[in-house]
Amino acid sequence: MNLLAIETATESCSVALVHGDEVIARSELAPRRHAELVLPMADALLAEAGIGRHALDAIAVGRGPGAFTGVRLGVSLAQGMALALDVPVVTISSLAALALEAPDDDSDAAILAVIDARMGELYVACYRRDGLGGLIALDDERVATAESLLLPPSDAWHVVGSGWATYAEVLGERLAGRVVRSAHGDRFPQAVHVASLAVRECLAGRAQAPELALPVYLRDKVALTLAEQGRR
Repeated sequence: MNLLAIETATESCSVALVHGDEVIARSELAPRRHAELVLPMADALLAEAGIGRHALDAIAVGRGPGAFTGVRLGVSLAQGMALALDVPVVTISSLAALALEAPDDDSDAAILAVIDARMGELYVACYRRDGLGGLIALDDERVATAESLLLPPSDAWHVVGSGWATYAEVLGERLAGRVVRSAHGDRFPQAVHVASLAVRECLAGRAQAPELALPVYLRDKVALTLAEQGRR
């Protein structure tokens, strides 16, 4: 299988290519430069693998949640490439891709994936590894404040994502009484994990027609009004 994966939902811009049994990737922490970087990254990977775009069997994309502009960019690029190449699209949760940034040697611990959603909120979901390279969702993706966050039962946790960098103190209080085995606030969703999850979806027959590939924002509001800012 030849599959190209794109992830642009956060500050990190990344592209990965599955070429047979090989996976190669490019990633750069480059806020506001995703539109400039993503296609050259894709072309570089295809050139490295020695294949053209028409050899691709599917396009995968991180569907969000994340920054509105980044999510829109990734999904629109995936749709456009898939339509041009007449191949399907696989959409993968950016929170699920982020969860795979947690250590993979501890199947007993749950994974709290948290992306800083700005405006005092987090994009959040909880997972556990399934032992086969995938994830089991322990709850639904949602937007929440760190103070109101409710967690499913687990005695041990890995925490990963920019939400920890911003709200470590409050999240630590929410995790009180539980073992936090690792916490990484400098991790972002990566296309290499979008690719690995997308291959599983393709093999399960869950790839979609390009026009059915939709972004997930979790909230419609992108900014606070002046009055709301004054109350914070």
